[in-house]
Amino acid sequence: MNTKENTILVDVIPMIKIKRLHHIAIICSDYKKSLKFYSEVLGFNIDVEVYRQERQSYKADLSLNGHYVIELFSFPSPPGRLSRPEATGLRHIAFEVENLKDTIQILEQQNVISEPIRVDEFTNKNFTFIFDPDNLPIELYENEI
Repeated sequence: MNTKENTILVDVIPMIKIKRLHHIAIICSDYKKSLKFYSEVLGFNIDVEVYRQERQSYKADLSLNGHYVIELFSFPSPPGRLSRPEATGLRHIAFEVENLKDTIQILEQQNVISEPIRVDEFTNKNFTFIFDPDNLPIELYENEI
């Protein structure tokens, strides 16, 4: 059998090489309230915070465990985001936690209410949703070590 005759030529299309998610940008309606939620309730560090006069806008870079994750913005009178019913576009952000029940108890002490715990039908892992001050859905996904 001649291998040259059985060779299929395929055009190789180069792929970009994404290394990881760099950050998530969130526009909030109440900057101080959202900054407090992400830093004091969820535990993000405020790495950089600036006021951009020309845009009448605050911007904060927030990190988690030493990794830049969220860029929090304020703008004058931003339009509301449709969360329910679900709409086209970014659906939610998700964060991994070690123990979901413990996390929910801590959040409840800070008046953050979660949806009932559900089980992912494919991974059998527990998850729930909470909502930020602008009703942005945030998934908390348990991945026990």
